[in-house]
Amino acid sequence: MRIQIIGGSGTGKSTLGKWIGQQESILWIDSDHYLWKDHTFTEKRSVAERYALYTPDIENHRQYVVSGSVFSWNPTGFHNRELLVFLRLDETTRMNRLIQREQERYPDFTGSNEFLDWCGTYLTATDPAMIGTLAEHRLQMERSASPVIEIDAALPTDEIYRQIRHAYQQLQTAL
Repeated sequence: MRIQIIGGSGTGKSTLGKWIGQQESILWIDSDHYLWKDHTFTEKRSVAERYALYTPDIENHRQYVVSGSVFSWNPTGFHNRELLVFLRLDETTRMNRLIQREQERYPDFTGSNEFLDWCGTYLTATDPAMIGTLAEHRLQMERSASPVIEIDAALPTDEIYRQIRHAYQQLQTAL
């Protein structure tokens, strides 16, 4: 199984990816690990550093589940995936999840910050070069060599997983 999960911030990509990795006993790759130097999400790695982490993950693992995207710095990343999963979620729910996460993560959170302002542009940004936007995700789905499925991220994790397993099994049967 080689799948990648994309969607707006707050749709549950990391939670789902980690859960699938545990269920399938396969490597879970959180693409934030390539981008950020630490868990404060303030200092980015260079592109060379990202490739130094990415390359062994792909070369040393036949199976994986990826949460997130590397499209902005590696448009051919995860080229051998078998399925691309796009998580969609009602915008109010997504933003409420993000606000709650920011409150838990940062004790001095005051209700808004630069990250949330950026997240608020997910639906309205039209330039596919703007990372983490619906426009970028649509471009990824259009260019995907692997099949793409869209799933409502408001569903329970086990139901999302069931839909992904079903789609994956259909792909295997078709081969």
